[in-house]
Amino acid sequence: MFLRGIRGATTVTKDEEPEILQATAEMLNEIIQVNGIQPDMIGSVFITVTQDLKSTFPARAIRQLPGWELVPLMCSVEIPVENSLSRCIRLMVMVNTEKNQDEMIHVYLNEAKSLRPDLAAGPKC
Repeated sequence: MFLRGIRGATTVTKDEEPEILQATAEMLNEIIQVNGIQPDMIGSVFITVTQDLKSTFPARAIRQLPGWELVPLMCSVEIPVENSLSRCIRLMVMVNTEKNQDEMIHVYLNEAKSLRPDLAAGPKC
């Protein structure tokens, strides 16, 4: 078994709780689906948001998913880099797996595709 990191990022159009929770759940569900992982494989999830998102903790969306009640979650604020992508939510999912790091599929949705266009296109098979 190895500990691997899976990146995810998405954006929202407004700083509103329902949109942040929906976008977070959508991103995590995509990560779970494309990587074939289960909650008991997860070591932890580190969540960051840009400073313009203040209406809720994105971890609430994850905590509400069945089986994710005991997964360690941590929220933080991104450093304020000038001209960086706004209204952005990022995940670092730490998963225990037999897969190699280059087999991990990272998920970039909405405007966050611009952060890593090389990974946003999906795996290169």
